[in-house]
Parts: sequence; C-alpha cells; structure tokens
Amino acid sequence: MDKTPLISLPEPSSSRTWVDAAVRTIDAESVRSADTHLHKLELPREWGIDLYLKDESTHRTGSLKHRLARSLFLYGLVNGWITEGTTIVEASSGSTAVSEAYYAKLLGLPFIAVMAASTSREKIALIEATGGTCHLVKDPSSVYQVAEQLAAKTNGHYMDQFTYAERATDWRGNNNIAESIFEQLAMEEHPIPSWIVVGAGTGGTSATIGRYARYHRHTTRLAVADPEGSAFSPAWHAWDQGTDPALATGRASRIEGIGRARPEPSFVPSVIDFIATVPDAASVAAMRHLQDFAHLSAGPSTGTNLWLAWQIIANMRAKGERGSVVTLLCDNGDRYAASYYNESWLAGAGLDPAPYAGRIERLLETGSWG
Repeated sequence: MDKTPLISLPEPSSSRTWVDAAVRTIDAESVRSADTHLHKLELPREWGIDLYLKDESTHRTGSLKHRLARSLFLYGLVNGWITEGTTIVEASSGSTAVSEAYYAKLLGLPFIAVMAASTSREKIALIEATGGTCHLVKDPSSVYQVAEQLAAKTNGHYMDQFTYAERATDWRGNNNIAESIFEQLAMEEHPIPSWIVVGAGTGGTSATIGRYARYHRHTTRLAVADPEGSAFSPAWHAWDQGTDPALATGRASRIEGIGRARPEPSFVPSVIDFIATVPDAASVAAMRHLQDFAHLSAGPSTGTNLWLAWQIIANMRAKGERGSVVTLLCDNGDRYAASYYNESWLAGAGLDPAPYAGRIERLLETGSWG
C-alpha cells in the first residue's frame, strides 16, 4: 500500500484577496464612467468626407492617458507585481502621472512621479492634487533610471509606461479605444473609417488601434502624426527600409504628451500605414483653429493629430475619395493656458502658427490644400 502522505495545499493568501478587491474596484470605476464622446466636425457636405474627434478629455483625469493608466494597473495586478501597500513609481511629468496618481489613490497606494526639475509648477500641483508625490531630477535623461531605483528602494513597482503600454491593453477589444470608436461609428454614413490618425507618446495607442483593425479585418489605415525632431518617424522609416528602428534617434519634443528622443519599446512600426512629421507651429495652429471652428478646447497633441488629418482629407479630396477620418482629442486646452495659448510664450518659443492656420482656412474655403 502506498503510504505517501497527503500533500498540504496553501490557504488562499490575503494578498490574492486584496488583488481581487482591487481589480473589482477598477472595474467598478470603469462601469460608473460613460464612454467618451465622438464629435463630428461639420465639413462641406459635397465633399463626402466626415471628420470625427474622439474626445478623451472627458475622462475622470482629463486625458487619453486615463485608459492607459487603467490598463497598466490591471496588468500589474494580474501579474502579481502590485499588491497591498505597493508603492507605484512612474517616469512622467504629464497626463500619465495624473491618471496613475488617480488610480493609486483609488486603491490606497502611494504614488511617485519622477520628472525633470524644470517641470512647471502647474503640472506638479496637478499631480499632487490627485494624490501623487513628485520626485524631481536635474538631468531629464535620467528619469527612467531614477524611477527604477526608487521602485527598488521602496520595494515598489515601476509602471514603465514606455515598455508596457502596447502589451497592457487588450487589442482585441475589452472596451479599448479602437473598439469604442468603431462602435460609435456604427450608425454613421461611413462606419468603417478610411483613416484613423493618432500621435505617439509611448506607442501604445497606435499599437492598439493598428492591431484591432487587422484583427477585425477592417480596411482602415492607421496614420501617426509625429512632432518635429521626434524619433518615432525615423524609426518607422528605418523599419520600412528594412533596417533596425531601435537605432533611430531624435530629441525631446516641444509638443507635450507625444514625440520622444528615442523610439520607445511600446512603439510597433509594423502596424502603422503612414507616418508624417508635423511642424510644432502647425500643431499649435490646428489646436487653436479647432477652438474657433468647432468650439472644442484641446491641447497641442490634438493639434498635431488634426494637422495630419486635414492633410489626409485634402489628399482624399484631390483623389475624389469619400469616407471618414477619425482622430483623437487627447486633453483639454485649459492645461495650456500659460503656454500654447499664450502669445508671449509662443513668441519666446519661436512658434508662429499664423501661416499654418491660413493653410487650414484655405482648405475649408476652397477644398484644396494649395
């Protein structure tokens, strides 16, 4: 007779119980939140082209990064990286830090945002008001390393949005931004958009939308609008020419929220159909024009998206194509009253949006880019 003793199995851990409750808390927050609006901008009907803006500024934390923060927290929880009392650390001085601070507070977790010492007081105050702590460093290029070190020192978790953005979001659906866009277009004249235009900060949004379109066999093409000097455009062209995109280099972007000095790990060039560099002054022009044209307030990354969207529409017009174009309203312009909406600040930055605004007006008046 086999006398091997019965194995002893562990009881359910308290940490697993906490994680279950945390996931439930995040899901409940999502259920309480209505989806964001999809605004239709009025273009001349004879064009046969519709332009839509997915308004991510209406999220609880005011930007597109609310979705990313939710996905990163869920990813950390289900992987066992975030448990009760875990200190959350992120390298961010902008919208991601605000959104992650919100979710950390929701779960009762401490949050530290690592950022350059040159970060504006307004941004720091916004992160702190959401419950986060700001750790300032003199060298902006060291924020990744310092964030890792802080996470190790506190026995915490470095969220690392630039690495995990593309894998934390379920590209097949699960209420991601792509699924939301296509569902909201279902009753429109052109329910399958010809183009979706986005910027790239981590690369997670473009990866999600590009994969979703392929998975559902949509004919939609994906365009990425990249600020001048950013590494994403050279990285995409390197991939397109069969060389290593990771070797591409750039410089820090003047358009907050998008553009990077290096191609981040979450950037997936193979799902992008077209990429274009947008002059910084053109981003400002398109952002400010939106306020007058559609009475919608937006930040500069929205302007970057719109500038390329207007060019795509002009291209469709020139070819006699009909269809729809969708882009993102990433955050509200209120955050940029002292910068991109301030004439003195623009002059100091050497940005003159006037010629670019004239190009948009000419398109709307004549139907041609010129």
